[in-house]
Amino acid sequence: MGGRTMEWAARANHLGGLPRKLVITAVGTFAKAVANLLNTTTVHNGDTLIHLIRSRPAGVPLLTVSNHMSTLDDPVMWAFKGFPICDAKLARWVLAAEDICFKNTVLSYFFRIGKCIPITRGGGIYQEHMNEALDRLTDGAWLHTFPERKVCQEDAPIRRLKWGTASLIARAPVTPIVLPIIHHGFDIIAVHTLK
Repeated sequence: MGGRTMEWAARANHLGGLPRKLVITAVGTFAKAVANLLNTTTVHNGDTLIHLIRSRPAGVPLLTVSNHMSTLDDPVMWAFKGFPICDAKLARWVLAAEDICFKNTVLSYFFRIGKCIPITRGGGIYQEHMNEALDRLTDGAWLHTFPERKVCQEDAPIRRLKWGTASLIARAPVTPIVLPIIHHGFDIIAVHTLK
């Protein structure tokens, strides 16, 4: 892959920011319905995440990492009560599998305006889009990663983590605040929601 896929669509000022606001609000509303109307969720220490998103020191990036149980983990994991999931300015950047989320122009555009960065699994830590993720950390933004590299629905300990996330921490000019998140049951949410 040469260059950064549709990086122009990922910019906050793309078409005055309206496409991003629309996508983040629509996806956030969907996620709230899935998490709170169609399912029951329990969150522990969610106030810590909300505080870090809203009140961390200026210029200090936030890096959240979690296990990966379904294709709905992001955005549903952010849809808990009190979380500003429909706020495009506070929304996370997330590394997303190129072969799933960026299959064609329409999906690429949708995910890019939704603050997703395409990653080629197995493409190494120095691929162009990992540099883009590093740019977001350099900007002091919030970035989320799934360091297992793929969905895992096994009821077992977290799998071997890929070292791309660690490389982002090591390469960031300002050491990010790192917040690990563990969740379970999202494999069931995905099955029930998509039936």
